[in-house]
Amino acid sequence: MKSLLLLLVLSSLPALAATNPGIVEGGNGITLPPPPATEIKPVTDTLHGVTLTDNYRWLEDAKAPETRAWIDTQMKYTESYLSQVKIRPEIATELSKLLKVQEFSVPTERGGKYFFTKRLPQENQASIYLRNGLHGQDEILIDANKLSADQNTSVTIDDIAQDGSLLVYGVRAGGADEESVHLLDIATRKDLADSLPSARYFGVALAPDKQGIYYARVNDEGSIVYYHKLGTAASADELIFGKSFEGEKFGAMDLIGVGITDNLRYLIIFNDQGVPAKRIDIYAKDLRQPNSPIRKVIHGIDNRFTPVNIDDDFYVLTDYLAPNYRVIKIHFGETDPKNWPTIVPEGKDVISGISIAGGKIFTTSLHDVVTQTRIFSLDGKQVGEIKYPTLGSASDVAGRADSDHAFYTFQSFIMPETIYHYDVKSGKAEVFAKPNVPFKSEDYELKQVFYTSKDGTRVPMLIGGKKGATHNGHTPTLLYAYGGFLVNLTPVWSPRMAWWMEQGGFIAQPNLRGGGEYGEKWHQAGMFEKKQNVFDDFYAAAQYLVDQKYTDVKHLAIRGGSNGGLLMGAAMTQHPEMFGAISCGYPLLDMIRFQKFLVGKWWTSEYGSADNADQFPYLLKYSPYQNVKPGTKFPAIMFTSGDSDTRVDPLHARKMAALVQHDNGGDRPILLHYQTISGHSAGVSINQEVTDISDDLSFLWNEVGSK
Repeated sequence: MKSLLLLLVLSSLPALAATNPGIVEGGNGITLPPPPATEIKPVTDTLHGVTLTDNYRWLEDAKAPETRAWIDTQMKYTESYLSQVKIRPEIATELSKLLKVQEFSVPTERGGKYFFTKRLPQENQASIYLRNGLHGQDEILIDANKLSADQNTSVTIDDIAQDGSLLVYGVRAGGADEESVHLLDIATRKDLADSLPSARYFGVALAPDKQGIYYARVNDEGSIVYYHKLGTAASADELIFGKSFEGEKFGAMDLIGVGITDNLRYLIIFNDQGVPAKRIDIYAKDLRQPNSPIRKVIHGIDNRFTPVNIDDDFYVLTDYLAPNYRVIKIHFGETDPKNWPTIVPEGKDVISGISIAGGKIFTTSLHDVVTQTRIFSLDGKQVGEIKYPTLGSASDVAGRADSDHAFYTFQSFIMPETIYHYDVKSGKAEVFAKPNVPFKSEDYELKQVFYTSKDGTRVPMLIGGKKGATHNGHTPTLLYAYGGFLVNLTPVWSPRMAWWMEQGGFIAQPNLRGGGEYGEKWHQAGMFEKKQNVFDDFYAAAQYLVDQKYTDVKHLAIRGGSNGGLLMGAAMTQHPEMFGAISCGYPLLDMIRFQKFLVGKWWTSEYGSADNADQFPYLLKYSPYQNVKPGTKFPAIMFTSGDSDTRVDPLHARKMAALVQHDNGGDRPILLHYQTISGHSAGVSINQEVTDISDDLSFLWNEVGSK
């Protein structure tokens, strides 16, 4: 009550507040009392001879009453800031216009029917639809908007019977990674009695005879493939693969997934070792032969393999003996790499995707982050390519080997995502679905620049803004980056960024090392002990924007989530003086303990682990949580997380917010934005998405936008 009373007094007396050195001062005259005090409960560990003290270990327990009370207090404090942002209602209104438009997913063809998700402008969730024929009428199958009162429950298409008679779909609550699995009889429009409980699944596939489903589920003992016979109890599900195979035992780092080829010949089992996988083993079972054994297709090679099947051959995208990737062909049963012919050789550009449609091979590659799609015959002769309208991002081509109907998407910072139907036989593309977004693409421009990082490395960066915008040195600029896990950061449509550009601001997205834009060498240059390269690339990007008069420190906002949240943590602890505001979303921040929570152990193949005496020193050197220096004058910071993040434990955001608030030597706001339903995955309602993005933009624009 005392804190609330003080807040009311301060909000009504801004002139008095400005003279009080204990007051937190946000942009545009916003004032706050000091952040809520967080109790210090020191816990001391000695790791590899180094003593570390964690004052906020108690905040790791999300369910503890004292943690819940702390979260409530923090959210009230954050709301006391956001409620003073005058432009916040306007942001929500404009974002609603950009977000509340009709959206489609890429269709899947089965038996002359097309299955996809679609969300109407007035709806909160995308539902599952069926269209008979390419230009037929859309019929709703699963209305996601009726699945929960708050409409924060989403649906996904997991699999569809070959004849289009049975749909397997997932139901996800909020932003969690877990889903429950259900089956719908298309003819009757009724669910079958069979279902799978909410869990983390790595593939769900309907058996060719439609009498059961194969699924890979993450259990306490690892990920395991089961077969569920329809009409039987889940407790009777048969273990198909997992735990061990031919004397090889599987552990927590073996992420086993499952699928069935489009021709229904093979059950495919993947074993990705770590995230990103440093090695992928592939196994197959011939479903045409009753009781056939599971056989190795690719095994024991420390490289990555992505197969697509036609007949009894697998066309495989791999970096085996090709850092920029190539396509090889493996006939089922041929396990000797010497007998795997190259179909599409490695080139100077990284091949990032492969698919087969209409008897043709489609490869997606990146040339300085610009998407290129080439078309090959099955013997490797290039027979065409797909042309794109401008600098942007195209998806892999989705289709079936026995159908000439294929689909792909194209988008950019200044162009909303459009779905195209591609006729493989004629080579002609036509728009299948295009959202009616009130954004005038012709008024904006996107360009690519290159800058030099600390060690001399040439790094690309995409910059968007209004055509003819002047470089006056103080334009509000939003810098977003990721830098890790082989992720290709290409220009994609974002209502958040579109709104920023509409206000006259610049957006910038550098392609830091650690990503996959230039292949495995680029990735390796930003992982393990070389992670600092990622951070240095980011600081050089920020400096470029200042040097080229796009902006200055006061008007430069930075944003990143997940691994990008770690990047934000490094930025605020290593170079807080370079930025005006930081949005740190769903972040990893305690790099000494991350591997102990949720699925953190999977990422030790990218970061390493503090449990390893050789890796501990470099993790300790950059780990944001262990490198907060008391008295640092931090820029304005908002940490974002939520209870439904079942991937990166929200404890990182909770602990770091408490620590930075305590050790902040400046007067800028340090906030925690914490939602109980939001999480790492998509799935929240559009209304919730509008609210969350509006809060984020309200904070950033208020701190660095025009005064």
